Amino acid sequence: MHLIKQISAQETYVIRQSILRKGKPINTCIFDGDLEENTFHLGLFCKSELIGVASFMNNKFHLFSEDKQYQLRGMAILKNFQHQGLGKRLIQEGENILNERKADLLWFNAREVALEFYKSNGYLIFGDAFNIPDIGVHYVMTKKLTS
Repeated sequence: MHLIKQISAQETYVIRQSILRKGKPINTCIFDGDLEENTFHLGLFCKSELIGVASFMNNKFHLFSEDKQYQLRGMAILKNFQHQGLGKRLIQEGENILNERKADLLWFNAREVALEFYKSNGYLIFGDAFNIPDIGVHYVMTKKLTS
C-alpha cells in the first residue's frame, strides 16, 4: 500500500539528493521557494518509508500569460520504485491540490530522460532544450489545469 501526504521541505532533501543531485552536497537540494507559504511538498510512502517526493511552488514563468501558475520542482522516486505508476499517482495528487487552489497552469524544467513520462501524463514541451550546468539537458514543460 502506498500513501501520499504533505511533508516538509526538509523531508524532501534526502530523496532529491539520491536521485537528482547524486554525489552533490545536501545543500544543493534546498530550492528557492521551498519555504514559501503557498509551496507544498508531497511525499510518497511505501509502508512508513519515504520513496518519492514532489514540490509545487507558486511561481510565475514570464513567457506564460496565465495568472495563477505553479512550478513543479524536485520530483523524484527512488530507483527501486520507478516504472510502477507511482510517479503518475504523485503528480496527479499534486494536480488535484492545484485544482482545489484554482491554479491555471503547472510548468517545470524536465530532464531529457523524463520527457516520455511527462508527455504520457498530458504535459507539452514549450520551446527548445537548454542545459543546466552540472545537471544536464532540460525542457520546459507545461499543462493547463482544469480549475
